[in-house]
Amino acid sequence: MDAIRVPRAGAGRPRTRPDHVIGDKGYSSKAIRTWLRRRGIRHTIPERADQVRNRARKGSLGGRPPAFDKEIYKHRNVVERCFNRLKQWRGIATRYDKTAQSYKAAVTLASLLMWA
Repeated sequence: MDAIRVPRAGAGRPRTRPDHVIGDKGYSSKAIRTWLRRRGIRHTIPERADQVRNRARKGSLGGRPPAFDKEIYKHRNVVERCFNRLKQWRGIATRYDKTAQSYKAAVTLASLLMWA
């Protein structure tokens, strides 16, 4: 989570505090939610089924369920489709490139060819 960087439209260093984070169930942990809340970052992350069951098992001591907005979560679809299209390129899907710099160049090139 510390690696989050939001580029600015103009000059200046990237922001490290995005307006909103949308994550999948893999990011549903108390530590991540607490970290986001402490930094004042709004988030939309669905709760895993085992967390729901554990909270229900505890009853009123389990606390409230975290806020979740289904309409905002639907926007995550755009990112998933982008990853899906990028992985159609065999070199990107299997990570043939040895260095991070050449891998980033391959992703950039594939993106340009897809949306040009």
